[in-house]
Amino acid sequence: MMYTIMKMKQQNTTSGQGVQTLRSIAFENEELGKGQHQTKIYHFESVIPPWLKTFTPAEVLTLEEESWNAYPKSKTVIKCPYLKQCCLTIETMNKADNGCSENVHGLSKELVAKRKVEIIDIASVSRDYWSKVAGTSKLDLSEFKSHKSGRGPLLRGWQASCQPVMTTYKLLTMDAPIWGLGFCMEEAIIASQKAVLLEFHKLCFAWIDEWFGMTLEQITEMEKQNELLLKKRFQISSFGSSKQDVKSKKQAWQ
Repeated sequence: MMYTIMKMKQQNTTSGQGVQTLRSIAFENEELGKGQHQTKIYHFESVIPPWLKTFTPAEVLTLEEESWNAYPKSKTVIKCPYLKQCCLTIETMNKADNGCSENVHGLSKELVAKRKVEIIDIASVSRDYWSKVAGTSKLDLSEFKSHKSGRGPLLRGWQASCQPVMTTYKLLTMDAPIWGLGFCMEEAIIASQKAVLLEFHKLCFAWIDEWFGMTLEQITEMEKQNELLLKKRFQISSFGSSKQDVKSKKQAWQ
């Protein structure tokens, strides 16, 4: 999962958009144990049409993320600076089972009654609107086999026959207390997150031959080098965009 996050950040940090890591330090607490505490900013300016930028506050084009990455539990909180009252919380529990656990997050009876359970099969292919927006991978894992580990292909009913197998249980809580708009926003964001989770975990399995056998020390060192590369790339991209903006304004003035 660490390798997949790192590689996806590499692929999506270009041309003034992508993920900017502001802080990454070790943490330890009773709830999650030991891990890495990170704060990030997601920039989407370059994928927004130029005409829309004229009417859209800059704060809307960014998201702020605070995450506590640990194992088997982790937690992520995502906010939009422009809509400070809105918040998406993602709590994760990884278990070595095939999805049979009922309440791994220890929810109360009231919350269990309210929750909606979605099963995301990484061997499935989704063609809905949000899957297209999220760039859901077209990889067919029913035809994929790992050379290093021998795992795969993921045929129908693979969850009951594959060993080893692990389920990532995600608890998504979306709060958008905006009268007249909140419910629609909550539904849209939850749907988009489903597409993102499918994309992420499909790629995590598809890239297994790249990360299989790596030690924690090796991947940690790769992360450090990757952050330095992305920081430099993001600064260059931002500088390039700024120069272009200045040039455009000069032409418009002339």
